[in-house]
Amino acid sequence: MSAPAPSSPATVAARPLERQEEVLTRPALAFVAELHRRFTPRRDELLARRADRRAGIARTGRLDFLPGTAAVREDPSWRVAPAPPALEDRRVEITGPTDRKMTVNALNSGARVWLADFEDASAPTWENVVLGQLNLIDAFERRIDFTDARGKHYALRPAEELATVVVRPRGWHLDERHVTVDGRAVPGALVDFGLYFFHNAHRLLALGKGPYFYLPKTESHLEARLWNDVFVFAQEYAGLPRGTVRATVLIETITAAYEMEEILYELREHASGLNAGRWDYLFSIIKNFRDGGPRFVLPDRNAVTMTAPFMRAYTELLVRTCHKRGAHAIGGMAAFIPSRKDPAVNEAAFEKVKADKDREARDGFDGSWVAHPDLVPVARASFDAVLGDRPHQKDRLREDVDVTADQLIAVDSLEARPTFAGLRNAVAVGTRYIEAWLRGLGAVAIFNLMEDAATAEISRSQIWQWTAAGVVLDNGEKVTAGLVRAVAAEELAAIRSELGEEAYAAGRWQQAHDLLLKVALDEDYAEFLTLPAYELLTG
Repeated sequence: MSAPAPSSPATVAARPLERQEEVLTRPALAFVAELHRRFTPRRDELLARRADRRAGIARTGRLDFLPGTAAVREDPSWRVAPAPPALEDRRVEITGPTDRKMTVNALNSGARVWLADFEDASAPTWENVVLGQLNLIDAFERRIDFTDARGKHYALRPAEELATVVVRPRGWHLDERHVTVDGRAVPGALVDFGLYFFHNAHRLLALGKGPYFYLPKTESHLEARLWNDVFVFAQEYAGLPRGTVRATVLIETITAAYEMEEILYELREHASGLNAGRWDYLFSIIKNFRDGGPRFVLPDRNAVTMTAPFMRAYTELLVRTCHKRGAHAIGGMAAFIPSRKDPAVNEAAFEKVKADKDREARDGFDGSWVAHPDLVPVARASFDAVLGDRPHQKDRLREDVDVTADQLIAVDSLEARPTFAGLRNAVAVGTRYIEAWLRGLGAVAIFNLMEDAATAEISRSQIWQWTAAGVVLDNGEKVTAGLVRAVAAEELAAIRSELGEEAYAAGRWQQAHDLLLKVALDEDYAEFLTLPAYELLTG
């Protein structure tokens, strides 16, 4: 890409990595610096606005659709831009980090789309940030392969069989400490977006695709507007037509659920859809309504399925909103990891996955997510049964759906209640995930599920909420800080016994235990656990 040079490029301060010079070129770092200077001040304002809005929710205990944007919602005339051919059929999408093995396997998986993740499925070590970008460049140049420890070789299938790449950069709240401009860390979102766009936008167009993105943790239409302005600037910088970039927004915060149409409107020439993200959505409900009293207390996370009334209201509103505006509606994650040793476990899990994907297809979703290649055919069969040869079902307008503001936060419509087993599971999963994250792993198989940072967020948030509310569990015990610490100590001892002294000592288990308790029990609730965790991340 050729472009005018700014006053100075971004500065990198990190240990050198092999082949990093192919990613961290002076022109690429100049582009990142331009993004930072133009857009980080607005990012800062929007993060402050998040805090103000949270304070308002704490005062009122409610949310509503925005009166100031009613005209956007009531205007029947506008639509998002038509999907490019590479994003027309999205019936199965696979997600995962951008390490070399995952890159090959995801592209080969048979899914239509691969969400190449620099966010929740990737711990932001410098190696993961830079080499993830290099792996994508290598994939587009067809010079990537992988041989595992057993000697099994993985190589790319023919181009027409590969999944379309949609990159998920980090959320607005995270900075990249290794990249600075004018002495200040650049937002990780701009580093991830900037490096990927700079190196691959023209390359992707030559392949008949384009620079496509998933936008995480969006909390308002003003944050979507910021992304839209980033896209407009980037396309002008690269000499590309407006609309070359396409973005799918994860509706994974409760505030964004009240602004779906406005988010699509802000991105309309770049929008390609919305996605329903389950764990972060529940995390967001707890975070925003954490002092809202008993009616906002969630039961065990596994008891909050997508059929819960308030979750159903959210997903049906998402489908209606997307199809009203010509956008794709993408369903949630099937996180099961097949067992190579237990066919009975697989059979039961596959039935649950099938039921979930059947429901999404019947509800009008145009596609859905899976975490493992073995689930691709399961999800595809559900959508094939409804779509047939059609690429999507945007013609299903779901005008029967009428969701009120109160229905989206009717958490007390659930009959399930917190249990001691749920508390223990939250501690166990949170500890195991955080330990892996501190070692640089963002996608972790725990108890036959592929877990990412959203898992740890919902786990620690539920512990925080149950403790703060003094919840009484099914065994009669009241959740207190003392009970949580006792359960955490038991889990740590069990892990030590399971692993043995040598393997335990090689991990970061005590740090993970301590961090979980900090973000689960501190009176001052941490907005994101990845912020204090990043301070402990090496590399």
